[in-house]
Amino acid sequence: MVDVSGKPHTERTAVAAATVKMKPETLELISQGNNKKGDVRSVAQIAGIMAAKRTAEIIPLCHPLPLSKLSVELELDSELPGLRISALAKTTGQTGVEMEALTAASAAALTVYDMLKSADRAMEIGNIRLLSKEGGKSRRFEAT
Repeated sequence: MVDVSGKPHTERTAVAAATVKMKPETLELISQGNNKKGDVRSVAQIAGIMAAKRTAEIIPLCHPLPLSKLSVELELDSELPGLRISALAKTTGQTGVEMEALTAASAAALTVYDMLKSADRAMEIGNIRLLSKEGGKSRRFEAT
């Protein structure tokens, strides 16, 4: 792991995103609440939060962080068609929370796939990326 012991403790925030493209009929299952496995958005939201809290166990050399905030939002998008996922992670510490936000978005997307695979095996997970980060030496990053 990288030695961060000399870095100051600062507030750090990161926002990551992902998408899950699917058939319009599959999206309809979510919006109508008719999926066999239950409420897709709620389960994926919890899965993303749980995964972010365990990022250091999943990603080698990633520092374990005391997270002060985690949120995962899933938005229906008929234009995609599918779901747009946004994950926010926050801490006060010596290293950033980009990996936690990215892990949350990824795990939420994988959970959506798992919950809907019986209806649509052709779903496509994509666009996993960091949207923004604040704090630390490099200060602010905003994706274009």
